[in-house]
Amino acid sequence: MIDKTVGFAVCGSFCTHHKAMDALEQVKARFTHVVPIVSECTADTDTRFGKAHDLMREMERICDHRVISTVKAAEPIGPQKLLDLLIICPCTGNTLGKLANGVTDTSVTMAAKAHLRNSRPLVIAPSTNDGLAASAVSIGALLPRKYIYFVPFGQDDPERKPTSLVSDFSLVADAAQAALEGKQLQPLLIPHH
Repeated sequence: MIDKTVGFAVCGSFCTHHKAMDALEQVKARFTHVVPIVSECTADTDTRFGKAHDLMREMERICDHRVISTVKAAEPIGPQKLLDLLIICPCTGNTLGKLANGVTDTSVTMAAKAHLRNSRPLVIAPSTNDGLAASAVSIGALLPRKYIYFVPFGQDDPERKPTSLVSDFSLVADAAQAALEGKQLQPLLIPHH
């Protein structure tokens, strides 16, 4: 068990939330303290993949910590240096674009901005249907940035969704541990999974 405090932020990409909860369990098994964070969209949206309230209750059960779900609640992450590392899993194309362009208008983007001001690692697990289209420029802008690391990703369905990219969520805990050592988990690009 690594004695660190890790933030685990969940954005839209509702179809991946079940895999994100598996990743959260693995992160909680590896790090002593995990703080759950959700975007407002995630906190407010029930989908065919599940109810928002149930997701947040599950995150609180795993982490034994209340979910941060507002910009106001996320802001102290920076000045109070609350996290050693922040994970965004899944990170949508929308959030990738905001991170790449310095837009801070959600709880997750505020958590990221507040956290990065402390020069501490941010781990991004992309899940976006336009990763090889409109969101490619955002990924390209974030790859060389200091303190930003990625969970290895690849095309999840090249035949039916040729521009879609999704991280291998089973590698989130490993990517987080590597980022704490200042390393990008390799290989970054994984074959179709």
